[in-house]
Amino acid sequence: MTFKKMICLTIRMKKNDVVDGKRMEKRIIDLLSEANILGAIVWLGVDGFGRRGKSTVHLEGLMINQPMMIESVDEREKIEPLLIPLKRLIGDNGFITIHEVDVV
Repeated sequence: MTFKKMICLTIRMKKNDVVDGKRMEKRIIDLLSEANILGAIVWLGVDGFGRRGKSTVHLEGLMINQPMMIESVDEREKIEPLLIPLKRLIGDNGFITIHEVDVV
């Protein structure tokens, strides 16, 4: 079996975060798509906390401002140039992690 070394990009934020009137995850997905990244997935969490406090508010069974995570895997050469524009876009509203992965 052959493994290929790639980079996993993970962005954590809150669901209701907005940048210039557009939801942040949509802007991030657009940026990744325009950079021809292999793909991305948006995950919603059920609870969490961070520097800006708790990530959920429960109102009669509804959750507001859930934790959200966007994950993408591609080659280092394609991911690294996106880190500065992504950090500018996210600012203090979330954080970015990267780690090396083996892709089968």
